[in-house]
Amino acid sequence: MFKHIIARTPCRALVDGLSASDLGKPIYEKAIEQHNAYIRALQTCGVDITILPPAEEFPDSVFVEDPALCTPHCGIVTRPGADSRRGEAELMAPILARFYKNVERIVEPGTLDAGDVMMVGNHYYIGNSARTNEEGARQLIAILEKYGMTGSIVTMDEVLHLKTGLAYLENNNLMCAGEFLTKPEFQKYNIIELPEDEIYAANCIWVNGKVIMPSGYPKTAAKIAALGYEVIEVDTSEYRKVDGGVSCMSLRF
Repeated sequence: MFKHIIARTPCRALVDGLSASDLGKPIYEKAIEQHNAYIRALQTCGVDITILPPAEEFPDSVFVEDPALCTPHCGIVTRPGADSRRGEAELMAPILARFYKNVERIVEPGTLDAGDVMMVGNHYYIGNSARTNEEGARQLIAILEKYGMTGSIVTMDEVLHLKTGLAYLENNNLMCAGEFLTKPEFQKYNIIELPEDEIYAANCIWVNGKVIMPSGYPKTAAKIAALGYEVIEVDTSEYRKVDGGVSCMSLRF
């Protein structure tokens, strides 16, 4: 069960966030409304929420999942793969120190976006992506093993982050899309395959028995509900424009 959530209010510079999509620039006022609704959804999950102020110098700073990783035993300041996001990690260091006695770091030449890290119990799957290199993954595995946890590297070619196509919903249930459907390491889970036209919905989060997911994906919502979870849908259209989703906007621990 999660006790704490960390989120950050989006800054006005969000409209200039990194993007590989052709969906246009976010509308800031709408992004604020959507973020508020996202926070309200989290508030129904019985967690304590820390909301950080906007960091105007970092357009992508609303996506707090990438510059930090929260485990049950330590906090980890990552080293984001995009140069423009490196400073976000420094912002997260004192925040993690509020909650953890032990705060570790990924250091150069390693790069690691925690959007490439999926926790399943004491094991962490780490995507080797355009943002997370093998050295960053190796450093993370060494840190995890120091605290009695484990990690393994997942090769990937098609998506930005590991959690663009995967979401572990506890109870052995794994939302899965695209290239991850056939990966041998995931065959031991109950794979819930996403429809081809609803792959964006793979980026969802389990929070204390509830699943928060992007709105507008009815087939996926029905599949999740059929597993017995309470489904909460939130509109993330403005964040999709800058390659973001539901998991990107919070740290859950």
